[in-house]
This record gives sequence, C-alpha cells and structure tokens, in this order.
Amino acid sequence: MISFANSKGGYLIFGVNDDKKIVGVESEKTELEFINETTNYYITPPIDYLLQFINIDQKELVVVFVPESENKPHRIQDYKDELEINTAQVYIRVNDKSLPASKQMIRIMRAQSGATPLTKYSIGELEKKVFSFLEKHETINVGSFAKAANISERRASRTLVTLVRAGALFIHTKDNGEEFFTVS
Repeated sequence: MISFANSKGGYLIFGVNDDKKIVGVESEKTELEFINETTNYYITPPIDYLLQFINIDQKELVVVFVPESENKPHRIQDYKDELEINTAQVYIRVNDKSLPASKQMIRIMRAQSGATPLTKYSIGELEKKVFSFLEKHETINVGSFAKAANISERRASRTLVTLVRAGALFIHTKDNGEEFFTVS
C-alpha cells in the first residue's frame, strides 16, 4: 500500500492466488480488519484508500484502491516525528514490484509534496557538467556523475535531485531498483 501511495496508485486484490486464480477470501471482515490495522498503525503518514467487495463465482474478493498520495513519502511506522532519510523504510512501485526508495527518490517525493520548496536556483559549474555528460550519454546516475565531475556521491546526488526538482531532469527506476536520470 505504501508503494502505491508513493507512486501512481494501484489496486490490491485479496482472494486471487499467485497463479491469478480466484480463490476468494475466508472472511471479508478479517481482511477489512487487517487493512484498517495496517493503515492505522503501520504506515506514516496515514494513506487514503477505497475498499470494495466483489463476488465472482460465489467467491468473495476484497479490492483495495490506493490512489497516488499528495502527502509523500509514506513509510513503515518508525515512531519518529520526522522522516530520517537514512533509516526510513520507504517503498515505491516499479512495474509489478515494490522496491525500497533511494535517498534521491525520498528527497524528490518530499520536495514534490511541498515540504521543501525550491526557492531559488541557478545553473552552476556542476549543473553544466551534468548537461555536458548527457550530451554524450543518454543517461546519468549518481556514480557516473560523481566520477565524471570528481565529486562525492553525496554532492552528485544533491545536484541531480535539485535538477529534478527544477524540472530539468527526470528520475527513472529500473526493475532492480537502480536509478538513472535523463533530460526532461
């Protein structure tokens, strides 16, 4: 549910097995309690969802729709007042997988939710190096940029995140969780 809320939303269907065969749920009430407990006690900040019960071939399904959130990033409850980027368990959806979000992705989600607006920004030497690199290569990642610019990966990450926030770059995530950036 966290990965759907942090991404473009999605559906969870209870009562369908891994082979996509409809098996139904034993108790809609039990599934509803599970969903409510999960969203109320194990996710922070809380997420919105819509619940629907469907009967197919005398078998009950529970369908949960989780819309994309405007209050990202959501994380597994850690009982901390503030999100700690190094320890928070934040997930995103990539195709049919839920993957841990990188620090870069967490920063971008937080910025897009309005927690840290981009107030002023200018193109400096590092940003020029990003665009120079992208003229020769289709994509860039934190490691390749750090090496090309001879800077730390932390500084490379912050530069690329700022360019995403400014709308100059897009961030993409591969199925294996690896991230890369392209010109927007």
